[in-house]
Amino acid sequence: MIILTNNEGKSGIGTTARLLREGRAALDAIEAGVRLVEDDETVRTVGRGGWPNLLGEVELDGSVMDGSTLRTGAVGGLKGFRHPVSVARQVMERLPHELLIGDGAARFAAEIGEERGELLADHSRKAYQRWFDGEVSPADRANWPDVPLTPYCQNAVDPEIGKDTTVFLALDAAGHIATGTSTSGWGWKYPGRLGDSPIIGAGAYADTRYGACACTGAGEMTIRAGTARAVVLYMKMGMSVERAVKEAVDDMRALKGGLISRVTIHAIDARGTHYVAAVNGLPTNHYWVWLPGMPEPESRPCEIIQISEDRPQDKPTAMKVYTDV
Repeated sequence: MIILTNNEGKSGIGTTARLLREGRAALDAIEAGVRLVEDDETVRTVGRGGWPNLLGEVELDGSVMDGSTLRTGAVGGLKGFRHPVSVARQVMERLPHELLIGDGAARFAAEIGEERGELLADHSRKAYQRWFDGEVSPADRANWPDVPLTPYCQNAVDPEIGKDTTVFLALDAAGHIATGTSTSGWGWKYPGRLGDSPIIGAGAYADTRYGACACTGAGEMTIRAGTARAVVLYMKMGMSVERAVKEAVDDMRALKGGLISRVTIHAIDARGTHYVAAVNGLPTNHYWVWLPGMPEPESRPCEIIQISEDRPQDKPTAMKVYTDV
């Protein structure tokens, strides 16, 4: 057995570990753990604690994947409901579809009786108001929101803030592998933006025969590279989990433009071996892991993989930060 999560998953991994020890299925244990992260307001990129979009609305994305059936469920742009991971789980369980977005996702969440809730926490509301007062022109404030949003999307917030998520990967006692993701997405994003979290094969992928992968950071990059699916396919080809991740990083070297430095790749194989790499990360980048025999989950440093900083598109311009982090 194994559980792997990124640093944002700290508040949920203990529960996931307990459920696995009790013999619960990987997907059940993952869902329970992710729900706790979604409720943790100290996590600024997931659930109620997440950052809003340019209109001051929190839009949530999430997904699950059962590696034994290859069934998936995902939601994107969900507003007004606290637990996108559970809505995604029910998309998988109850519908012939794989992904619901926006109003359709909210309608389905209401239909199944999922928990409603105010998603804009006080810290996010205050940060948004500081940004709005400081950056939106008087003319646009008078006509807001019926103004062009594109200029504000480009210059809203420091690009190192608000581009993360939580990811859980688990292998249970029966040998089944699953993944779960949840995020509020890019802070101050254009309304309707989807990152990689609800895109199966980009932000997460699981196949019990080979392994699983899930990504955090700027999801635009892993969408373009199909990173999560690629890692699992490289393992299918016989590569070790470490080699598979590094091969996927090499794929990213061909990408032109975007914040490739904000991607961290988490992966496990069918034997319970794991590997986590942060592209151009910092020494402080870490993840959480639990294995049988551990009394508690452990925090461990990510391996840092460098991609040339000569790529000018990876160098963010100086921008004002309107968060209270």
